[in-house]
Amino acid sequence: MPRNPGTAKKPARYARPALVVGAVLAVVCLALLVIIFFLDTFNATVYSVGGNNIGDNTQEARDIRGLYSGARAAGTAVLVVSLLVVAGSSVVLYRTRNRGNSSDPGEDVDFDDLGR
Repeated sequence: MPRNPGTAKKPARYARPALVVGAVLAVVCLALLVIIFFLDTFNATVYSVGGNNIGDNTQEARDIRGLYSGARAAGTAVLVVSLLVVAGSSVVLYRTRNRGNSSDPGEDVDFDDLGR
């Protein structure tokens, strides 16, 4: 059964937008995780000003420690998925980098033609 040459280009057509979307999501998730880190640090500092310890086994300390746990877990999960998308689309783009459009080879221009 002959292989259809047009099927090799289909994943490559979606690889570039997937690379862009994955990179943007990775940057947004990193920014989200940094903001969550600073908010956790701020909450722990405010809580400890009154002489309390954030590591205590009180309900209030546990609530503060778990305040952003859902957002942290979701941000980490989306970050991992977006990095996998970036890696996968990069591999697809790398493998199809030399496959040009065979129906339009373009004009063959040498150095003398460019100098005119």
